[in-house]
Amino acid sequence: MKGMNYLQDMNNNQLSLNSLKLYNFFIYGTMVIFTGFFQLYLQDIGMSKVEIGSLMAIAPFVSVFANPFWGYWSDRAANIKRVLLIMMTGTLLLVQFVFQASTYTMIYTTMILFYFFQTPMFSQTNTLILGYIDGTQQKFGSFRLWGSLGWALTAVAAGPVIDKLGSGRISIVFSAMLIIAAVFMLSLPNIQKTTGSATVSLRGFSKIFMNPYFIWFIILGIVVSIPNTMNNTFMSLYILDLGGSKQMVGLAIFFSSIFEVAIFLLCDRYLKRKINVMIGCLTVVSLLFSLRWLLMAEASTPLEVVFIQILHCITFGGYFYVGTQLTMLFVPREYRASGQAVYTLSWSGISGVIGGITGGWMFQNFGAQTMYRTGMMLALIGAIGFGGMWYMLRKQEYSLTTVDESEDYEDEPYSGN
Repeated sequence: MKGMNYLQDMNNNQLSLNSLKLYNFFIYGTMVIFTGFFQLYLQDIGMSKVEIGSLMAIAPFVSVFANPFWGYWSDRAANIKRVLLIMMTGTLLLVQFVFQASTYTMIYTTMILFYFFQTPMFSQTNTLILGYIDGTQQKFGSFRLWGSLGWALTAVAAGPVIDKLGSGRISIVFSAMLIIAAVFMLSLPNIQKTTGSATVSLRGFSKIFMNPYFIWFIILGIVVSIPNTMNNTFMSLYILDLGGSKQMVGLAIFFSSIFEVAIFLLCDRYLKRKINVMIGCLTVVSLLFSLRWLLMAEASTPLEVVFIQILHCITFGGYFYVGTQLTMLFVPREYRASGQAVYTLSWSGISGVIGGITGGWMFQNFGAQTMYRTGMMLALIGAIGFGGMWYMLRKQEYSLTTVDESEDYEDEPYSGN
């Protein structure tokens, strides 16, 4: 068909595929430098855990507005490469100011602007992948796993480098990685929009929220992700409090991501593209999240914390993969970027604000053990909720398949009626 995307027209051009994989490698590698080590810089300049938690909570707060904003304009412009380039340019410029800020007011102001461009980058990257593989035999996981490799390998390599350069030089490493990612993104061909695509409007944006199952999926995702945000924000400080080093922080991040590669490949191969099956998977993943936080609460050495992070590949990796596929099923095709933005928002928006602020408060006043035990209870609540959804879906015999197996979903996604 003449209107299909570039990869299908060019018979899966290998150069384009490699550029997409390398873009994912470097964009995730860029973000782990900031996500994994910025807290250490804040501690080095004298911030308390409550102050660090409050500052890091800016990211999810800003993402509440930034994700829908950039998602809508990606759909509206039908040129996600251009939108991503604007976001990457803004991120590159503002990170320079973040590390030059000398007062609390300047730090908070620059962080708000920085996160406006940076926080939606993952959701738009997912949309970029889905756009290039649409109509081909390629699988999402085989591209997303390159992001996990970038995250893991960069984390373990950056630990000693940052330890030697000093946490104040994080921006140099961050900027170099981001520029390389931009080069590979720009080398990708443009995606040709199909001639029959629907017009995107703000009124039509409300279609995303017409499916009650999607709404419950988002709400439960927020509950499950609160302790995950707590862990992402404070794991590095927890390791240092237990007597660990920056190199051990990098090793923990490495273990948390490297095995995601296997999870994505297994999901690509064996996961059935049916709603009830995927919700059942989220029930199991939420139970594993609960186990993970219990183990973190009981950890007594930094090495234990490092090895517990292996569960991250199954918990977050599994939830991320299944959630991305579910969102593609629940949301009309022309609002795919907006749908992915809303899904990402459930994992880094409201839950991030709650996790950052309350996590910092609990960590400082009651200790990390209390923080992680609270996370265990929240994950259990999420598991019960997803279990209830699975039961209702089985009862209604609701088994919508993905775009690969049913083209009807493209035009008429389930509305809950």
